[in-house]
Amino acid sequence: MTDTVDDVDMPYDDEASRQEKIDSLQERLEVLESQNEEMRDKLLDANAENNKYQQKLERLTHENKKLKQSPLFVATVQELTDEGVIIKQHGNNQEALTEVTDEMREDLEPDSRVAVNNSLSIVKALDDETDVRARVMQVDRSPEVTYQDIGGIDEQIDEVRETVEMPLRNPGMFEEVGIEPPAGVLLHGPPGTGKTMLAKAVANQTDATFIKMAGSELVHKFIGEGAKLVRDLFELARQNEPAVIFIDEIDAIAAKRTDSKTSGDAEVQRTMMQLLAEMDGFEERGEIRIIAATNRFDMLDRAILRPGRFDRLIEVPEPNEEGRREIFQIHTRNMNIADDVEFENLARQVTMASGADIKAICTEAGMFAIRDDRTEVTMADFENAYEKIEKEEEDEQVSRTFA
Repeated sequence: MTDTVDDVDMPYDDEASRQEKIDSLQERLEVLESQNEEMRDKLLDANAENNKYQQKLERLTHENKKLKQSPLFVATVQELTDEGVIIKQHGNNQEALTEVTDEMREDLEPDSRVAVNNSLSIVKALDDETDVRARVMQVDRSPEVTYQDIGGIDEQIDEVRETVEMPLRNPGMFEEVGIEPPAGVLLHGPPGTGKTMLAKAVANQTDATFIKMAGSELVHKFIGEGAKLVRDLFELARQNEPAVIFIDEIDAIAAKRTDSKTSGDAEVQRTMMQLLAEMDGFEERGEIRIIAATNRFDMLDRAILRPGRFDRLIEVPEPNEEGRREIFQIHTRNMNIADDVEFENLARQVTMASGADIKAICTEAGMFAIRDDRTEVTMADFENAYEKIEKEEEDEQVSRTFA
């Protein structure tokens, strides 16, 4: 039996129609999957945004709760008695007797700082207050300067080590002899002779806490701020004993007292009196050594120079010829020096140069070699460098004369 045309075409038409439907559904499925992926991404973004707003809501809720709470005030514990704790509130100096739990009482002692509420009940004990300006003056990393980097002042180095290092490393020796170790050392002399470098070397060689500051940092505009910073510095040193305090440019706060009535001079004198009290006052200083430096020894007040405050007054002079030769060798250790360089001749030529001047001469000599595209520094470079620096100093002196 033979198939008709209708019998033959129908199956093919149905197959084609079915395939078209499948393709159409496949396309719609792909579109729906793409839309679903897009919606999923939007949902993730919405969840992230929601979490961000949720955190902000929690923070604002917490801040709102804190604002609704009663304010706390800072007070100082005056005395612990059987009836309770006597406190003095800061600001109005109001004193009050309040009761505390046995657990909190164990954490309190006279001069402890506490937080109190409106009824002057102690809420919690506070950490000791130390000015952040005092904490940032603590040296965390030791300077890279060592005693081998300082030339021409061997005698001064030995005196500083006896005054500062020996009492920290071998305190028993002083006890056996029956003497108190030196309390402090004052380095004085012309600028650039190595006073600050000597203090850096001490910081490098000792394991003690090293606190550095400049005298000008203790001079403040508002009454009492300088004295408070001095107290905080010594308190920081006591908390980290053994400690070494280095005061550079001490003449900024320890100049001779005058009859000046200006508020600025009075504030500087208040700061100096606080420094005198901390150095040799009623309280024991403890394992704290003091190094100070100044270029103006003649300006210092006599009170700060007496024994008990600075037991060693060490002059750091400009180097002699042998010292200048040694300093040249120190500052050229890493330089590529030509064979014609003679440090003895250089030391004789730079008669009035300090250690800082010699370092500047070495640097400038290296610059002369670089300008000529050379890697070796010659004797002529050092001589030209000295002439240049000497001329700059003369021009500066002339400008100051006519200023």
